Amino acid sequence: MKFSYYGQSCFLLELGGKKFLFDPFITPNPLASAIDTKSITADYILVSHGHGDHVADLVDLAKQTGALVITMVEIADWLQTQGVTNVHPMNFGKSKFEFGNLRMVWATHSSGLPDGSYGGNPAGFVLESAGKAIYFAGDTALNMDMKLLADLYNLDYAILPIGGNFTMDVDDALIATKYIDCSKVIGVHYDTFDLIKIDKEDALAKFKREDKILLLPAIGETIEL
Repeated sequence: MKFSYYGQSCFLLELGGKKFLFDPFITPNPLASAIDTKSITADYILVSHGHGDHVADLVDLAKQTGALVITMVEIADWLQTQGVTNVHPMNFGKSKFEFGNLRMVWATHSSGLPDGSYGGNPAGFVLESAGKAIYFAGDTALNMDMKLLADLYNLDYAILPIGGNFTMDVDDALIATKYIDCSKVIGVHYDTFDLIKIDKEDALAKFKREDKILLLPAIGETIEL
């Protein structure tokens, strides 16, 4: 399994011979200026909510890749008005796909689309494929619903926001690892803006003290999981 980080909450997971692109926000992000979006390929694009720092490149990359976009029903409807028709609308719950199972889970946040229209509820995902279970929390504050995931899954990795202000910070993400019973975390949604800048060394030290693993790949870096 491979994880390629494109900045903010945008990343590509490769597992089971498929490529899953999440929350495509690259070209407006100055920290991701070295990323060549024209080279990105994907089989699926998963979108957690409608904020611009998660969908800025969604329409262009959906058309470029031909990927199936899986997202909240209101965002799926909006995409069709943008000329993107290869969509799978979802809401909270689990659905079966040819790659495995995907569960849309609660995220404590907000959601609106770039044109100001309603983006439905924000969400996260649990992806089950190729014998792995991966939790992407989306943009969320710490919430008690996370405890359900420990009952439902044996998670291999959790991809959690750690920047604070709009989402969980590092301390809340550590609490979340206990709720979901997952000790291996990839941190996202930090450093892009002044309000979500973090002290990386401090974050890594906090996780180490709790015997947890925090991975902070550089933008443009691909790591093996």
